[in-house]
Amino acid sequence: VQLQASGGGLVQPGGSLRLSCAASGFTWDDYVIAWFRQAPGEEREWVSCIGSSYDTTYYADSVKGRFTGSRDNAKNTVHLEMNDLKSDDTGVYYCAASNNLSKPPRPCNKEYGMDYWGKGTQVTVSS
Repeated sequence: VQLQASGGGLVQPGGSLRLSCAASGFTWDDYVIAWFRQAPGEEREWVSCIGSSYDTTYYADSVKGRFTGSRDNAKNTVHLEMNDLKSDDTGVYYCAASNNLSKPPRPCNKEYGMDYWGKGTQVTVSS
């Protein structure tokens, strides 16, 4: 199983970045992909869940309206388009996968709900 996050970098406030998470080694259609982030000295926090259809994509209030998740099922990849970035968005961004068929269902906005984790990609928002 592999989840590979990429696309991080240094950007000025108000700028944009597009993160990607490429997955392999599990049945793609059975999994929800989530994004979490961890700022220096802070606990990891949930950012977004990206399900298999548009109406199953959710966002933390802190990024709603600025971040947009999408899923390319042909490439087993999800993207997170991040616009109007703020200094508070700085951190290491992780993608993780949660089996959508688990009984009972597990939350995609909690770390304990994840089955697999990728290594993070650093996002730094600074002038």
